[in-house]
Amino acid sequence: MTATPPAAAVAPAAYMALSAPRLPRATAKAGDAAATAQSFEAVFVGQMIRIMMDTAPADGPFTGGHGEEMFRGVLAEKMGDAIAARGGFGLAPTVMTRILRMQGATA
Repeated sequence: MTATPPAAAVAPAAYMALSAPRLPRATAKAGDAAATAQSFEAVFVGQMIRIMMDTAPADGPFTGGHGEEMFRGVLAEKMGDAIAARGGFGLAPTVMTRILRMQGATA
């Protein structure tokens, strides 16, 4: 039976090569960055809506019961997508600028 060497016994360069995250190449176009930024904003807004819906009272004569409870996350996600597609809260332009800056491009 052979023992596995401890992490300290592995050559440091080999260990770093396996575990270090690599930055993406600066090949994304502005359109790709815009789509990514809009997608980020949609997820962000959807999460805010989900949290808002979780804190709202879910009782009364016009609630959807267990079905509403099951699909509340999907509704929040779709609302986030719709809000971001129509301009959102203005996060996408800032996120896009940061993406392009990180890739070495200019906005």
